[in-house]
Amino acid sequence: MKKLLLSTVIPFTFLMTQAHAETVTYACQQTETAQLMCDYYDARWKELTNGEHDSRRIDIPWDTNDQLALMQQGFAVKSGDIDIFMVDVIWPGFIGEHLLNLNPYGAEEIIANHIPGYAKNNTINGEVKAIPAFMDTGMLYYRTDLLEKYGKSVPETWEELKETAQFIMDSERKAGNKDMWGYAFQGKAYEGLTCNAIEWLVSYGGGQVVEADGSISINNKAAAKALDMAASFVGTISPEGITGMGEEEARNIFQAGNSVFHRNWPYVWSLANGDDSPVKGKIAIAALPKGDAGISASTLGGWSNAVNAYTKHPELSAQFIFMMNDEESQKKRYEIEGNNPTIAALYEDPIFEKTKIFLPAFENATARPSTPTGPRYNEVSNEFWNATFSVLTRKKEGKKAVADLEKK
Repeated sequence: MKKLLLSTVIPFTFLMTQAHAETVTYACQQTETAQLMCDYYDARWKELTNGEHDSRRIDIPWDTNDQLALMQQGFAVKSGDIDIFMVDVIWPGFIGEHLLNLNPYGAEEIIANHIPGYAKNNTINGEVKAIPAFMDTGMLYYRTDLLEKYGKSVPETWEELKETAQFIMDSERKAGNKDMWGYAFQGKAYEGLTCNAIEWLVSYGGGQVVEADGSISINNKAAAKALDMAASFVGTISPEGITGMGEEEARNIFQAGNSVFHRNWPYVWSLANGDDSPVKGKIAIAALPKGDAGISASTLGGWSNAVNAYTKHPELSAQFIFMMNDEESQKKRYEIEGNNPTIAALYEDPIFEKTKIFLPAFENATARPSTPTGPRYNEVSNEFWNATFSVLTRKKEGKKAVADLEKK
């Protein structure tokens, strides 16, 4: 860990001797916990640079598609208005040309401290394009009090989830909670639906749309069955409006106490256990259910920070993202947002004792087909989530949706 600290401190010392003050601009999501983290970045940056340099957040939307569109608009005109972006795990491969090569600023030594899968993901043709911030995988949240109340076990399969969710939902509604639902997930047509659908496909043995060797695998019976299974949730254990919901909308249902089960990322844990949460102390996390293949699949997620290749402050911006993702910041992010660190050594820290049990899942999570599709991934994912959406909204059956998708 000394190497990491030295590689961070020495550049800051250099920057504080520069002749004039500069301001780094960085993207900050519009959620309560993200804003708290940005408060932390601002305060720590001021301290580390002895007040010689400023930082300014640029508020960005939560939705990943909106964030990517914002970035691509700036890239098109080579704008340096935002120095630092948040980067989804699938993006470095197809926007790498617009991200600054961080190697000249000491990134190779720094990224070596992070979990290898993320370090590899962010290194394109030998150039470090982003510094990992936190790890994500899909998880099943559930109401411990409701399962105990009705004598039900945590479901191991999707069919068991549907049965248990239906029973508890119906029972709670009869008891007076007319707003209770069985399962809240991400069902609108966007990248979050791709994440959910990959989990359904893999758990049923339906492949990953495009395989590692580039072969198109989507048109198969298992994939069709997986999508039809998910469509059976809509209007039964999940509201019809689930097809318009992303992470936050689905979380709001669960956190309000109106859903038995919920699929989301690790960040939900700290929010749902917040002092103002109606379900505080009443929830737990489990692996997502298995499908016909006997597999519990969890989509690999996670975010990094990258410097805009068109920045006017390359070295300052590089040092800012090193600060954003060093040990201290990753511990603070876990404290505030519940996000799990990408620096491997941190899992030996006692504060990550509970999180450590999920480390195997993080290291073995199912990747989206971003590597074999490269720069075309966004198009492939767009076609996939639209095909899935057509099944959820009953415009197509699974068999026709996967056949049509294969042709596209």
